[in-house]
Amino acid sequence: MKSPPLALVIALAVAPLPAAAAPDPALQPLAFLAGHCWAGTIPGNADIDEHCFAWLYDGRYLRDRHVVRRGDKAVYEGETTYYWNSVAKQVEYFYVTEAGGHATGRMVASGEALEFPAAVMASGGKSLGFRGRWTRTGEDGYEVLREYETGKGWVPVRMAMKKVIR
Repeated sequence: MKSPPLALVIALAVAPLPAAAAPDPALQPLAFLAGHCWAGTIPGNADIDEHCFAWLYDGRYLRDRHVVRRGDKAVYEGETTYYWNSVAKQVEYFYVTEAGGHATGRMVASGEALEFPAAVMASGGKSLGFRGRWTRTGEDGYEVLREYETGKGWVPVRMAMKKVIR
């Protein structure tokens, strides 16, 4: 019997689980995102921020790949992996950008909202403080509140995210 091509074996081994996979119970508050892409228009311009979520490794992790597009051109990309830290007993994330930036932080479920306490993004020898809150607005949407730390305090940015139907 002939073995399948190595590329096929690797692809199947790392393929994300479908949305119906049972996630780690600690990640359940994020489950509504899995298996879907969500998009919103960034305030102040026409750039579209799209996030696509998929389970990894039997639901132990949730991957969020996102791309900001200006027309047909990608102008920013990043990826977040959410996971349960069994030592710290909390949901945490690791975020990386194609430009070399990175951040670590945590997520706390609060009713219909997901809270992201203050964290720091490091990129190009500089740092930027940020925090946020995602609140569900129904089956097909959620509102994002991001706040960025400046010398004059926290500056809020709000964006409505809608489920992308393909």
